[in-house]
Amino acid sequence: MNTFLFKMLVLMLCMNVGVTRAAEENAMHDGSQQRPLRVILIPADGGTEAGTKADFEPIFKAISKSYGLHFTLRVGQSYGAVVEAMANEKVDIAFFGPVSYHKARSKGAAELLAVAVTDGKSSYYSGIFVRRDSGLMSIGDLKGKSVAFGDVNSTSSFNYPIAMLIEAGVDPVKDLGKVYLTGSHANALGALAAGKVDGACAAFDSFEKAVANKQIDPAKFKVLAKSAPIPYPPLAMHTKLDPAVKKQLRHAFNNIHTQKDIRPDMIRGYGGKKVDRYDADYSETQFSKAMEALVKVTDEMVADILKKASK
Repeated sequence: MNTFLFKMLVLMLCMNVGVTRAAEENAMHDGSQQRPLRVILIPADGGTEAGTKADFEPIFKAISKSYGLHFTLRVGQSYGAVVEAMANEKVDIAFFGPVSYHKARSKGAAELLAVAVTDGKSSYYSGIFVRRDSGLMSIGDLKGKSVAFGDVNSTSSFNYPIAMLIEAGVDPVKDLGKVYLTGSHANALGALAAGKVDGACAAFDSFEKAVANKQIDPAKFKVLAKSAPIPYPPLAMHTKLDPAVKKQLRHAFNNIHTQKDIRPDMIRGYGGKKVDRYDADYSETQFSKAMEALVKVTDEMVADILKKASK
């Protein structure tokens, strides 16, 4: 074999190995020690890797202990990055907000795995918070005021508060003063605590966590508005996961709270909050209904808010 043919053969073999490795990396994993299920989480705790992972590591460790499924956890840089990771088959499981889950599902990349349950309910709330001495009494009083939101893809720190403003007759583009997109619930609340804004939008769970961590003094703030119940942020599986793995995951999340050697404090959810159990039979219809409340939060309006925030 001449030198040229030999080099071409080596090159082709290397390319085939590279293609095979790339295919293996992108293929859905099975939860074995060799191919642990890749989990990505929206940056719910101020975008910090350690804080958000600490919220969810207990439940995944509990499932590993009881059911032998293995996981690797990481935190996305943004809500949008988590959606794209799922859409591009880079992960097997994701923790979403309802809006970001809806976007991943619309791309054909996600289906429900489980939602947390507390006191028989799988819901949480969004709020608009202000300083107690601000003199603000209603959403209408925010006209001309500065407001901090979280991530533009966040259900409870952006989309629901925007819908609440619109419902109260406040145009978020024309009527608000300065708008800040801080990237997270914690950052929005931090801006309010620092006196940089008049109002802040965040989930009640995030507000309670900030209070528990002594990041804000609850005596200095009040709830200006509270949303209707929102379906709890879900865990979702990639649609291409092996059906047997999906079945095993659903069984594990439905029953992990019944395992004798699993402590109650290991059953946690959004914001690290202790929950009673997980429900892997939650209906997709309930998420669809939640999206109906956001019909007025159009792509055009979001684009206009982004422009306003950039000024």
